[in-house]
Amino acid sequence: MLQEINFDGIVGPSHNYAGLSFGNVASMRHAGEVSEPRRAALEGIDKMRVNLALGLTQGIFLPHPRPHRGWLARLGTSIEEAEPALAANAMSASAMWAANAATVSPAPDTADGRCHLTAANLRTMPHRSLEWRAMLDQLFIAFADPRHFAVHGPIPPAFGDEGAANHMRLSGAHGERGIELFVYGVSGGAFPARQHVEASRAIARLHLLDPERVIFAQQSEEAIAAGAFHNDVVAVANERVLFAHEKAFADKATLIARCEQLVPGFEYVEVPDAEVPLADAIKSYLFNGQLVTPPGGETTLILPTEARQTVSVWGWIERHLAGNGPIRRVEVVDVRQSMANGGGPACLRLRVVADAATVDPRFMVDLGKLDRIAEIVRRHWPEQIPHSELQRPTLIGEIEAARAALLAALDLGQLL
Repeated sequence: MLQEINFDGIVGPSHNYAGLSFGNVASMRHAGEVSEPRRAALEGIDKMRVNLALGLTQGIFLPHPRPHRGWLARLGTSIEEAEPALAANAMSASAMWAANAATVSPAPDTADGRCHLTAANLRTMPHRSLEWRAMLDQLFIAFADPRHFAVHGPIPPAFGDEGAANHMRLSGAHGERGIELFVYGVSGGAFPARQHVEASRAIARLHLLDPERVIFAQQSEEAIAAGAFHNDVVAVANERVLFAHEKAFADKATLIARCEQLVPGFEYVEVPDAEVPLADAIKSYLFNGQLVTPPGGETTLILPTEARQTVSVWGWIERHLAGNGPIRRVEVVDVRQSMANGGGPACLRLRVVADAATVDPRFMVDLGKLDRIAEIVRRHWPEQIPHSELQRPTLIGEIEAARAALLAALDLGQLL
């Protein structure tokens, strides 16, 4: 009954380009541009439709309250009176990137036979550190059955934890016992390393993982310095396959040896820097695609349109597909609004291996439900948000009303 479920974050109505994420090259480059929240949310919904068409199981997470009035109140101000920088943090829609929502260990890997989820503290960036409470509320509802799930609060904020974006799992099949790979950063460069090894070790203990089946691997400083702020910008795993850039890890040889030892049939697919320079891999989000196994068993990579538009990347993809490599199919999706803010297809989803029947059905979707959500987005989400208008009272009212309409339609008014 266990299967992989992709939980995608619905892009919130406050989606804007404030350039808040230092170290995220795309976010910094597009700072101050006019965003299109309605288009962004519809792009994400269309990506979920692609997943469903492939035969995958699909869930959702909901936008968080924005502006974050409680955070501003604790700072002695309000959205109307806050300095622009504080207002931008309080209006961020970055919770749409569900890969940072939590770290997930499926039941086959844990000592108590339950799926464990730990909400990420995202302490490195002010705008993201606001997210854990609202995310935890959703996790408690979606995964409420204590027979099947254990939901943990965030790691104490002395140690940075950015969730599943720095965590991978390898196994013969999703429902089988696997190994869990935690990737942490150590940086002396211009950009911060966001995942601390202490946080990763704490999560492994909380999730009751077998220490012999856990790997802690350091992300290369070169990758962080190039803009790979999360490991999922340079590597992704699925079942027996680890797909990574040549410069993703600090000690690649030791990592591969451990995976070969622990995972029967392990396959390592490396993209050489000589064929796809690190800068091209990061710009195109080649590794931030969703690597998935549809029911037919044909390993599929879901990529953003930017990958097809990057000559070196698409050339490598075509050569790999023409050969006998483990990735047999590629789907291309348009998530340009998310990409411009620094998040690709994989950023938008959290992978949870579970029995879908044990998840609160309000968080599960089919095509009909996605159509209903899309209609709410078309009616209520702002069409555009100029960065200079983030504190406009009528816009703030529209954003709060839009979220309320979605929660009401999904019978999740308790999240208000």
